[in-house]
Amino acid sequence: MHDRRRNDGRPGFGAVQTPGTGADGDVWIFGYGSLMWRPGFEHVERADALLRGFRRRLCVVSRHHRGTPARPGLVMGLDLGGACRGVAYRVPEAAVAETLAYLDDREIAHYPVYRRSTVSIDLGRRHRCRAITYTVDRREADYAGALSVTEQAAIVAGAAGLSGTNPDYLRQTVEHIHAMGLRDRALEAVLAALAPPSSTLEEIAMRALK
Repeated sequence: MHDRRRNDGRPGFGAVQTPGTGADGDVWIFGYGSLMWRPGFEHVERADALLRGFRRRLCVVSRHHRGTPARPGLVMGLDLGGACRGVAYRVPEAAVAETLAYLDDREIAHYPVYRRSTVSIDLGRRHRCRAITYTVDRREADYAGALSVTEQAAIVAGAAGLSGTNPDYLRQTVEHIHAMGLRDRALEAVLAALAPPSSTLEEIAMRALK
């Protein structure tokens, strides 16, 4: 896959082990994908949040949930550049260890390209704070790099894995984002470009995946 490692000359980035804690020991978790509508962990507060310097992007090769080793698909990652609107959850100190273990398993088990990272987020007009999230490591082989809308759509169109088809994943993601009052024009562009699988699209996909 071309331009897989990095596309701006900057080194890949990985885990930052410092927790996103407040003075009371609670931790904020930033969600940009399914964590926004299906967190799956205990929290005492939920807030709209803005993360600057990263963007939501179809940039992770999926060989399990939305693809196979023989015919991978694409899922979202949090990549360098731009900004991302999402949801932040405040986890009480007593639940932090269990929550991070759960999230590490959920986010990294089948996608070693993800890294637990500490970032700064804006919580509306209230304040700016540290939070834990999962970013992509551009040094990993399953980082898809800078794919065109046509390439992304071709890869998604013909992929399916244990959790369902890749087109359904993209469609449901965009629907969830809209239901929360948000927009993601990059994902919307790929969704609009989806077409039924064909030999031509498969050729485009396989070239992009090399």
